[in-house]
Amino acid sequence: MKFKIEGLTVYFPYEYIYPEQYQYMLELKRALDAKGHCLLEMPTGTGKTITLLSLITSYQLANPVGKLIYCTRTVHEMEKVLDELRRLHAFQEKEIGKEAAKILALGLSSRKNLCIHPVVSGEGSRESVDAGCRKLTASWVRLAAVDNPNIETCDFFENYEKKGADALLPPGVYTLHELRNFGREKGWCPYFLARHMIQFANIVVYNYQYMLDPKVAGIISRELEKECIVVFDEAHNIDNVCIEALSVNIRQQTLEGATRNLNKISQVIDKFKSTDANRLRQEYNRLVEGLAQRGDLPLADHWLANPVLPDDILKEAVPGNIRRAEHFVAFLKRLVQYIKGRLLTDVVESEGPVSFLTSLGRECSIDQKALRFCYDRLTSLLETLEITDTDEFLHIQAVCDFGTLIGTYQRGFAIIIEPYDDRMPNIPDPVLQLSCLDASLAIKPVFERFQSVVITSGTLSPLDLYPRLLSFNPVIFKSFTMTLTRDCLCPMILTRGSDQLPVSTKFDMRSDPGVVRNYGRLLLEMVAAVPDGVVCFFVSYSYMDGIINSWNEMGILQEVMQHKLVFIETQDVVETTLALDNYRRACDCGRGAVFFSVARGKVAEGIDFDKHYGRLVIMYGIPFQYTLSKILRARLEYLRETFQIKEGDFLTFDAVRQAAQCVGRVIRSKADYGMMIFADKRYNRHDKRSKLPGWIQTHLRDAHLNLSTDMSLHIAREFLRKMAQPHELLGLVIATACGRYHFCTEGSLPRF
Repeated sequence: MKFKIEGLTVYFPYEYIYPEQYQYMLELKRALDAKGHCLLEMPTGTGKTITLLSLITSYQLANPVGKLIYCTRTVHEMEKVLDELRRLHAFQEKEIGKEAAKILALGLSSRKNLCIHPVVSGEGSRESVDAGCRKLTASWVRLAAVDNPNIETCDFFENYEKKGADALLPPGVYTLHELRNFGREKGWCPYFLARHMIQFANIVVYNYQYMLDPKVAGIISRELEKECIVVFDEAHNIDNVCIEALSVNIRQQTLEGATRNLNKISQVIDKFKSTDANRLRQEYNRLVEGLAQRGDLPLADHWLANPVLPDDILKEAVPGNIRRAEHFVAFLKRLVQYIKGRLLTDVVESEGPVSFLTSLGRECSIDQKALRFCYDRLTSLLETLEITDTDEFLHIQAVCDFGTLIGTYQRGFAIIIEPYDDRMPNIPDPVLQLSCLDASLAIKPVFERFQSVVITSGTLSPLDLYPRLLSFNPVIFKSFTMTLTRDCLCPMILTRGSDQLPVSTKFDMRSDPGVVRNYGRLLLEMVAAVPDGVVCFFVSYSYMDGIINSWNEMGILQEVMQHKLVFIETQDVVETTLALDNYRRACDCGRGAVFFSVARGKVAEGIDFDKHYGRLVIMYGIPFQYTLSKILRARLEYLRETFQIKEGDFLTFDAVRQAAQCVGRVIRSKADYGMMIFADKRYNRHDKRSKLPGWIQTHLRDAHLNLSTDMSLHIAREFLRKMAQPHELLGLVIATACGRYHFCTEGSLPRF
C-alpha cells in the first residue's frame, strides 16, 4: 500500500497496516525531520522492522539524507532484516519503476561468515579465519609471491584486487549467502567486496560491534557521513553491549601467552635488524610524524583500530620511549610483569585508573601517555615485522587494549582484582578486570557523529532511564501499545501455590521444599492443560539445575514427561541448538514439549517461540543480576554518584526488562496467541509490575494478579477455550483525534 504521512509518501509492502505501525512511522518521521535522536518502544509481533524500513527508505527517496545503517545483534536478525528489505524493494520497484527505486543494500559480517576460500573458511574460530585470511592477503605476502610462486595467496582476493575500482556490486539487496554466491560467480572475495561497497550502499546491515566497539568501528565505520540514519534494533541491552566493548579481562593464562608473544616478537626484531634494518628505521620516522601517517595502509593490512576514539591521539607523535621496537617490547614486558605481581593477591582489590597508574608509574616507570599509544604501537609493530599469525597474538593484544584504556580514561572505569571465582573459592583463578562502568563512553561518538540515531525494541520500559544511562537527549521518546482484534495475550502474576504458600526465588526462599514443590505442581498442571509447546525460564543455570534435580527426586519430572517431552538449554551452543531442533519437532508432530531455559541466555535473547512452539511461557522468579558481584557493585555506585540512579531502581529495571524479554518470545504476531505467567510474589508489587512494558501492562487485568496455581489454571483453560473460536484479523479499529477508523487499507488511513 502507498499513503502519506505529513506530506511524505510512504511505500509499505503489505495490504494492511496496524495502528501502532502508523503511529510509529509518524513519530519516527518527526525525529528525522528534527535531525535528532529518538527512543521508541513497540510491542513484539507488530512488524517493527518493516515499519522502520518503509519509513526510512521512503524518507531517503524524498530527502537528501545519508545511508541507513541498521545495527542488529545476531546474523539471524540481519538475515530477517534483509529479507523484509527485499520485499519492500520489490514493492517500490512496482510502484515507481526500477530506475527510481534503485538501491544497494547489503549485510556485512566477519570473515568467518563471508569467506569462500576452501581451506580458510573451514577454520573453527573467527580469530583463526582472520589469521588464515591475513596469511594469504597481507601486502608483504603477496609481494613475496610475485618472486616465489610457491608462496600461497588467495585467488579470490587477487581477482578482486585486479579489478580495482571496477569490482562493484550491481544494485539490489544482498544477504550474506548471496554475497558468497556472487563472490564464487565472479571469483572475487565477498568480504573485501562488501567492505568496499559500504561507501556506495544506500543501506548497510551489520552487528552492533561494527558501530560501538572502537577497535572495529575505527576500520569499518570511519568513512560514514554525518547525514547517516543509525538504527539500533532490539536495543534493550544496548547499555550492556557498550560496557562490554570497553571492558577487558586479564587472567594468568593471558599473561603467560603475552610473555610468549613478546619473546617471539623479540626474535623477529633481531632477525629484521640483521636483514632489513631499514624497515625498522622507516617505522621509527613514521611514528615521529604521528600515527595518522598509517592511514594509507593497504586494505588487507588493517588489523584492528585503537580501542578508544579520540582523533587527537592519531595526530600526536608517539612518545620517544616506545618508538624503537626493542624499547617498546621492554616497556610491555615491564607492564606484563607488574600485572603478574598484582594477580598474586589473596584478597579482592578494587581501585580506579588514577590510583592504578600512580602505582604503575612508581614501580615500573611507565607513564600514562605511553600507555595511551600502546595498542596502536603494537599494531604498527606487527605490520612492520610482517607478522600474519594474528590469532597467536591475542594475549598481548588484550594487554595493550587494557593499557590504552587506562591511559585514556580517568573516570568511568574500575579495576577489580579477584583471586578466585566466588562459586569455587577453593580453586585459585586470579583475574584482573578492567570494567567500564559508564555505557555512554562507547556510544557517545555515535550520538555526536550522526544526526539521527534510533534506539528501538519491544522492551525499553521504563523509557526515562535510557537517556540517563546513555547520556543523550532524544527529541522523541514514546512507548506504543498493541491494538488487537481479540485478547490473544494473557499475562498472569502467580504469587502462591495451591496450598496457599507464597512462591519466590528470593535467596531465603528458593531452596524451600514447599516453593520447589509448588513450582513443580504449577508446571505439571499447566502441561496437562496447555497444548503444544511450553517454555520455562529460570533466573540462572545453577538454579535451573538445582530445581530440575529436586523435581526429579520428587517424581514431578516423570509426571511432566507423561504429558510432554522435556528439553533443556545448556551452556554448550551445539547441545542447545540440537535440543531446540528436537523441541520443535516434538511440537510439530503433536507430542508437545517443555523447554527449560535461562534468562539472559542465548535462547532468551534470540529465539522465537511463535505459534504452537510457545502457547505458554513461565518466568520462574525475577532475574536479578548477581548482587555480590564486585563489578556490579562498582557500577551501581558509579550510577548513583554520576547519574543519581538509585541501586534498587537500576536492579529492578534491569531484572524486569530481562523478564519481559523472556516472556515476549511467546507472541510474534497478532494472529498468534499465548499466555505468560510471572511466577513470583514480588511481581505483584507495584514497583516491579509498573516497570513491565506498556503492551504487557495493558492486558494485565486486576483479576490476573495475586493468583494461586488453581486460579491460574482456571484462567488458562478459559483463555484457551476462547482462542479456539474462529476469528478474523481484519477490521482493526483505532480511536484517534480525527475519530474512529477501520485501520486496514490505505483508503481508511487517517490524515495527520
